[in-house]
Amino acid sequence: MNMRKIMVAMSLICSTVACAQSNDAQNNVSDRPIINTVSGRLQGSHEGNVEVFRGIPYAAPPVGDLRWRAPQPVSAWEGIRDASKFCDECAQFTWPYHEEKIKENTSEDCLYLNLWRPAEIKTGNLPVMVWIHGGTFVGGGSSDTLTSGAHFAGQGVILVSINYRLGRFGHFAFPALSEEHPEEAKGSYAHMDQIAALQWVKDNIASFGGNPDNVTIFGESAGGVSIHSLLTIPAAEGLFHKAIIQSGGGRDAWLTGRPIRDDNVDPHHPVSAQTIGINFANRHGIQGTGVDALAKLRDLPSDKVVGGGKEIYSPKPNAVSTYSGPIVDGNFVVETPEVAYKNGRQFKVPLIIGFNSAEILSGLVNAQSKKELFAKFAPFSNEAKEAYDPYDKKKLEELLPMVNTDKGWGEPARFTARSFTDNGSAAFIYFFDYIRSAYKPYFPYGAFHTTEIPFVFNNLPSKKGIELTDTDKQVASMMNTYWVNFAKKGDPNGSGLARWDKHDSQRDTLLEIKRDGAVESKPDALRERLDIIEKTNQTFK
Repeated sequence: MNMRKIMVAMSLICSTVACAQSNDAQNNVSDRPIINTVSGRLQGSHEGNVEVFRGIPYAAPPVGDLRWRAPQPVSAWEGIRDASKFCDECAQFTWPYHEEKIKENTSEDCLYLNLWRPAEIKTGNLPVMVWIHGGTFVGGGSSDTLTSGAHFAGQGVILVSINYRLGRFGHFAFPALSEEHPEEAKGSYAHMDQIAALQWVKDNIASFGGNPDNVTIFGESAGGVSIHSLLTIPAAEGLFHKAIIQSGGGRDAWLTGRPIRDDNVDPHHPVSAQTIGINFANRHGIQGTGVDALAKLRDLPSDKVVGGGKEIYSPKPNAVSTYSGPIVDGNFVVETPEVAYKNGRQFKVPLIIGFNSAEILSGLVNAQSKKELFAKFAPFSNEAKEAYDPYDKKKLEELLPMVNTDKGWGEPARFTARSFTDNGSAAFIYFFDYIRSAYKPYFPYGAFHTTEIPFVFNNLPSKKGIELTDTDKQVASMMNTYWVNFAKKGDPNGSGLARWDKHDSQRDTLLEIKRDGAVESKPDALRERLDIIEKTNQTFK
């Protein structure tokens, strides 16, 4: 038996253990819900007023010869599959860093989803929301307690959370890969997984009481970037009907698509994904670009493919790149979202998009002084000073989060909303500046990246010394309800909530969730700042 067949066999054995698959009669507990799906019967669990089904396979394990292949159909099973426990999340680096290990409870066999639904279903036509996690496309998963769908289900929505392949398992190109199975998509296997999960929802959600014609996709960070891509990938058309993008940008950059071949590189990506794949092979002593080299790449252990987190950053300056990130192959991913938006080619669906007030402190834009920072805005340096620091009183430490947030998230969100409005779709923008009361002293510049997630899910963790205030709870309930309303009818507004006006390109209307918990729909107060970012978008780095 060759190494790849051994990997397949071992993965299936581990999957059976980790996911607690069983046909034993003792697991068929009468008070646990059983659902018939296309592939077989599932038995979930009761948790208060919610029923939960965990570890549902939506594609075959992408291991062995299926590594770097488009997701394949699930094999049907006999009997009742236990769906009471989470399965492994997708293979990713461990933290603290260890090059020879992958994170516990992660593996290549990871294409599973989870589902929460109301226990007392009043209708067989419930709206459906599909959560796509973030993690820079190299980390994260669907079993985080902060993204439990219980509160969504409590408001009459079916919530689905999914895993998708990460790092080099999720985005990879190599000459021999491009040649094999020419009928299949290539490159961004993560997006293929996401589409396969959405197809599972379309085929199965009615059995859970959901409406396959009322599906809202939403995600944060890399999950938000994925929403941009799904709005523009032809294969995703018709699989969802509304979209929410949390801190997902919207302009071309590292996370939105690298050309697959050397004959199609661009200013953002001067090195093709195939060249990066060859770099990775060479790093492991694999020479050549043919089928033998590909076979050796598929024989590499998972930890060697993950590379200890070196997908993003290398400790050495000018290091040879060995991870491509998302890929534009020209057939599956035909263009970047920014290009699609500029030409009005995105799907016409209602949209919520927004960002936090201090996403990151630095990183996209770096400077050692205010003079150096504003010089980056040339020839609009004076306008930038007027917009960001008119009285010359702000410290560099205060300005950097503002500029980085505007550059990476604020202006791209506005650009995206304008393109949807111009395309005849309803768009709603939010600006999230609220910080949990216990954490406010530690975050003086605003709400950082991911801050809004536990509010959206209404899953604010509480422990001794970090109790929740009434305002914390109110903001979480409000955010969750806005998202539920949008999923139900394409409009976040409803009884008991502050009015959230649609985006108006002339006024740049948005909903501001303020530092004190107050909420107001108004013209964007950051407009002058975002205008400067837009003016210098091609040159400002």
